[in-house]
Amino acid sequence: MDKLVCADLFSLEEYHAHRPEFRERVLAHKRDRQVALGDNATLYFEDRLTIHYQIQEMLRVERIFETEAIEEELAAYNPLIPDGENLKATFMLEYGDPEQRREMLAQLVGVEDRVWIEADTKSGPQRIFAIADEDIERTTDEKTSSVHFLRFELGAEVRQAFLGDGEVRIGIDHDGYRIEVALDPKSRRALSADLG
Repeated sequence: MDKLVCADLFSLEEYHAHRPEFRERVLAHKRDRQVALGDNATLYFEDRLTIHYQIQEMLRVERIFETEAIEEELAAYNPLIPDGENLKATFMLEYGDPEQRREMLAQLVGVEDRVWIEADTKSGPQRIFAIADEDIERTTDEKTSSVHFLRFELGAEVRQAFLGDGEVRIGIDHDGYRIEVALDPKSRRALSADLG
């Protein structure tokens, strides 16, 4: 997927005028791009449209209109757009109760490195673990963050299986959080567009 450049973005005034319809389109697009991993973990798979929306919202909230500052936002967010060989996702650990969240983030140190995608390839099931937080480290020895940015480098065989008919599973293999789910057909179609 092509990276975003300044010319792709709305000015603040244009975005104000187009925001309701653009937001509605993006939210509908995002529905099939999120995968719940149990009650407390979700993967939000990113693409060019979701990142375009994220940047526009950041520019709007921060009232950013200077070209240099816009370029900084593009540099920060463009790495979250998949390049055709991988899938990229925002991984969120979601606990409503602050005390439970604190306890669980302490128990889940390293969970971001244990998120995986598995596909049935011609040579059997292949599991790909995420590469987490390439921009900055978000985990300490005491706790993990509630938000991580993940990249899944699928490789040719897994990519081909993902685009084929075999089952694709997503899960977490951590002592404090273990789950596996089959990727539903709508989500699979949506994410397959990232690999074309």
